[in-house]
Amino acid sequence: MSKPLILIPTYNEAKNIEVLINQILSLNISCLILVVDDNSPDGTGKIVDKLALRNTQIRIIHRQGKRGRGLAGIEGMLYSFQEKEIDCLIEMDADLSHDPSYIPEFLKEIQDYDLVIGSRTIKGGAEKYRHIIRKWISLFAHVYLRLILGLKVRDPSSGYRCFRKEVLAKIRLDKLISQGPSLVSEILYIASQKNNFSIKEIPIIFEDRKFGDSKLTLKILLQNLIFPLRLRLNSLLQKFK
Repeated sequence: MSKPLILIPTYNEAKNIEVLINQILSLNISCLILVVDDNSPDGTGKIVDKLALRNTQIRIIHRQGKRGRGLAGIEGMLYSFQEKEIDCLIEMDADLSHDPSYIPEFLKEIQDYDLVIGSRTIKGGAEKYRHIIRKWISLFAHVYLRLILGLKVRDPSSGYRCFRKEVLAKIRLDKLISQGPSLVSEILYIASQKNNFSIKEIPIIFEDRKFGDSKLTLKILLQNLIFPLRLRLNSLLQKFK
């Protein structure tokens, strides 16, 4: 069985983070839980500080300066290289939309694949309690990313994923350009198109958040729309250099 680092980027998740961490701990698996907090004004980081004092499995990075889902994710992934006993990394959201009960399945499949993705769109996967508009946005994102970036996976925007540590090393995290949620598609693009890593999708039930506010804004939607085009253009330009 692999020993994972479970990476949870956070911003204003005070109502969810302790519940999520306790759910992970209840699995009784050998792991490290790393929260990367973007200086949340609601006290998310302070909650994790207290939990970390009681349990050495829990770690936290308090980020200062510019916030961003992508920046927080990269910092957490880079941290994994400091932990020699860690051989894979599971990335998940803090809003309880990603059920920790799937973690054992991720750890089983990562034995045979380089990257395992929790998919809402393959047989057995689904979304629950989500507004119809958000469902249509997700569907459009899937089609759009597959078309623009040539991705073969059914759920290319899923942020619930497990990586072998050597995959993260080859992706060159220091060279990634996304600072927001589009980091998900950038890493997947590099992993599948440039490195030809083996990828497995497992079905998950995605549940929309019950507490706290969504981080999705019109600005973020537009950035996510433009970024794949930028990524594809950069890739084409590099071929002609």
